[in-house]
Amino acid sequence: MAERPYILLSCAMSIDGYVNDTADERLLLSNAVDFERVDHVRAGCDAILVGAETVRRDNPRLVVKSAEHRAARVARGQHPSPRKVTVTEGAGLDAEAAFFQEGEAEKLVYCASSTVDQARSRLGRHATIVDGGQPVNLRQVAEDLYSRGVGRLMVEGGGTIHTQFLTEELADELHLVVAPFFVGDSKAPRFVGDGEFPWSQERRATLAEVRQVGDVVLLRYALSPRFGTV
Repeated sequence: MAERPYILLSCAMSIDGYVNDTADERLLLSNAVDFERVDHVRAGCDAILVGAETVRRDNPRLVVKSAEHRAARVARGQHPSPRKVTVTEGAGLDAEAAFFQEGEAEKLVYCASSTVDQARSRLGRHATIVDGGQPVNLRQVAEDLYSRGVGRLMVEGGGTIHTQFLTEELADELHLVVAPFFVGDSKAPRFVGDGEFPWSQERRATLAEVRQVGDVVLLRYALSPRFGTV
């Protein structure tokens, strides 16, 4: 089996499992202390991956904010922030999005084979376009990232991406933050969608850590024998 990065999934959700509501503005599920924790985790990774819908909906910057963490990365010979990675079937992304315009590190777009030319035409000046298969194969994406020197990958969503990494048993670790409130709207997006997950009543995931972070709680799960090795 080809090698892949150590893959850490990170998500914040409400008590009832939603990662956003249906309003136009992004729902803040975490707090300042936890944002600092996430920044520290980002600083220790080689790349951050989000799905195309997250790029369109949330317009995330995906950069390390702490000057201390950025300086430590530079001292190690790295860019101040990790590489940014997204996955798209249709290449319908805006080149002016913060994903492409902010941060010094390389941006990679894995797209379906049928849309490679379209993606290069639209985004090629701002990112490296990679054929991810038809449809995009996340195991192939992970193996290609490893070949490019990505040893530790942080996946920050959204729900479709988290579902695929989990159901295909590509995740080594999960950081799940639970906010102290409910969303209560079935039209809102959830942490994961339907799927055949490797962890069930018969095969429970290993809870490695529970930590209070201000008014939220961090649940850290070990999802593979590689947990904590990278």
